[in-house]
Amino acid sequence: MELNYKTAERALQAAKEKALSMNIPVTIAVVDTGGHLIALARLDSVYGVIDFAVKKAKTAVMFGVNSEVMGNIISETGFHGYGMLNSNEGLLTIAGGVVLKNTEGKMIGAIGSSGGSPEQDQEIAEAGAHAIA
Repeated sequence: MELNYKTAERALQAAKEKALSMNIPVTIAVVDTGGHLIALARLDSVYGVIDFAVKKAKTAVMFGVNSEVMGNIISETGFHGYGMLNSNEGLLTIAGGVVLKNTEGKMIGAIGSSGGSPEQDQEIAEAGAHAIA
């Protein structure tokens, strides 16, 4: 399975349901393996978190790990992490970007959530990822 709009919409819908059940106004973005936006939902969240949701998803897909894992890796590099954070129009290495995998375990994209706490964003994005695994 590759990430098409139908699959992206299924992940997005599951993440939206999770966010609504938590009463958290987030923006959720789904990207393909190239980091290109496929689907987006803005649940009455503030404008600025649109970019954050997309960047969290792009960070996850770019490195093949959830965004907070990449944040831990970069934090250990000290000064040398600066270039990584500012590459590709900027990365966002806090929780909320989750790798999407198909049923065979192959990475097919990523989902990012922004607008809640890092832990809430992570939980919302994971709900989307679990919907297609």
